[in-house]
Amino acid sequence: MAHQNTTPTQASLVALIVLQTVMLAALFAGVPPHPPAVVAPFAIAPFLAASLATAAAALCLCTPGSRFGRALGVAAAAMALVSFGPQKYVDPQFPLIWPAVLAGQIAIAALLVAALRPNSAPETAGTD
Repeated sequence: MAHQNTTPTQASLVALIVLQTVMLAALFAGVPPHPPAVVAPFAIAPFLAASLATAAAALCLCTPGSRFGRALGVAAAAMALVSFGPQKYVDPQFPLIWPAVLAGQIAIAALLVAALRPNSAPETAGTD
């Protein structure tokens, strides 16, 4: 059950923050399956740090009608696609990472749906 004041956008951002934090911890600990240290054109740890920061900023600005908060939510969703996008279905580790991939894709989809919603119909706190 959702907390009375939690919106689907906030819940999706928290889900991405948790998923990416766990994957970053797995990378640092070297616990399989973990993301590769480098993916062209960048190292994954700094990218995950930027992705986490973007999601956290979006969470802070997640208020109905906030265009900047909405833009940051879309940016967080786009950045999360590196870790949880459809390309993961052909990743050799997919049998090990599918729960995180599916959870990430659900959170990304929820963020994008919320971003496409017109400003005249903002999210109502406590909706499911």
